[in-house]
Amino acid sequence: MSSVSKLAQFGKKHIAHGIGRSTELVIEKAKGTYVYTAEGKKYLDLTTGIGVTNTGHCHPTVVKAVQEQAANMSHGQVNIFYQKPMLDLIEGLLPRMPSSKLDTFFFWNSGSEAVEAAVKVARHATKKQNIIVFQGSYHGRTFGTMALTTSKTIYSAGFSPLMPGVHVAPYPYFQQWSAHKADPEKFTPEWCGEEALHQLELLLKQRSDPQDTAAILIEPGLRKICDKNDILLICDEVQSGFGRTGKMFAVEHFGIVPDILVMAKGIASGYPLSAIVSRKEIMDKQPAGSMGGTYSGNAISCAAAKATLQVFDEEKLLDNCNARSEQFFKGLREQIPSLLPEGVTVDIRGKGLMIGIEFMGVPKGFANSIASEALNLDTILLTTSIYETLRLIPPLNITEKETDLALAKVVASVAAAVENLKKA
Repeated sequence: MSSVSKLAQFGKKHIAHGIGRSTELVIEKAKGTYVYTAEGKKYLDLTTGIGVTNTGHCHPTVVKAVQEQAANMSHGQVNIFYQKPMLDLIEGLLPRMPSSKLDTFFFWNSGSEAVEAAVKVARHATKKQNIIVFQGSYHGRTFGTMALTTSKTIYSAGFSPLMPGVHVAPYPYFQQWSAHKADPEKFTPEWCGEEALHQLELLLKQRSDPQDTAAILIEPGLRKICDKNDILLICDEVQSGFGRTGKMFAVEHFGIVPDILVMAKGIASGYPLSAIVSRKEIMDKQPAGSMGGTYSGNAISCAAAKATLQVFDEEKLLDNCNARSEQFFKGLREQIPSLLPEGVTVDIRGKGLMIGIEFMGVPKGFANSIASEALNLDTILLTTSIYETLRLIPPLNITEKETDLALAKVVASVAAAVENLKKA
């Protein structure tokens, strides 16, 4: 048995079984777009820790900032005093917000915690209890966010009763709407969108009256309905924020300004940090002491986040994200459809470097088969949702050459999975 296998077996024995894991690799080092096993084997990483290391693994600017901060102050507890790294980070974030009205921050550690903080703010500010989410949404796995997450039952099965006051509305995911699949010419994506809005209006009349509804939580957008019913709009940009879609925040594609914006993952290039931002009049309704946490806005994480913003500016990450996005989509759309057997279709979608590849007309497990074939080609891919879907989320500073390599690996992995399908 190799040393890597022994390490993996040790981890399997002593790490909680409830953690799902897409590979058995033991990673010892990571740099840029690559990770390295304990034996030194190199893998192309198209996961970025699930959308976290947007500046690539161990970016030197971020590493330097972390080293300097660790030598100066590692922990400045937020309920005791202000600490300068957090104030410096806020100064850097303010001009990047979708609106100057979003000017008051609260920092926590993870995306799930930030979503829970947003719910706390919304319920307290509106004096209403209900939260509306959408079918297929993912907002976390902590006890509060399990009730908000509807993408897979595995995240909450067996843990009830969950947080009350949560209502689920349909999302216009037209590829999987039964009416659209039955008659795609009649039931178009536009029809699906209108029907979903109609169902949301019905929900507000049948299940959660606006006077009881504190917020609608989405990844991102429904401004008009929220304004009409005096409901706060929370946009969860934990994964779509910090350049992932080609703009700093995905809401900017649609001209939407949420009441509360949730951010995490890419904010600090791999260091644990999350945040919510809202208008001061909303945030100031909470009494002092109602928010906080031992590691909220950790000084080292804040320094990493400020350095991340520096990398965005100095290396023009948004420009590179959009250029590489065009390269990815062109290559994927030109090469993958021709590989598929009769009766199998593919939907290649997304914005920026947040790319989904959904296969329809294939047996369950097809996407996992592609990910397995990719691993054989020293490439790490993620699957997502209950459908046969791949998720590509490479670093925003992936190079043109690395993108060509990634395309070749993904296409070869799909081809190999198709061959396996034909042999089955």
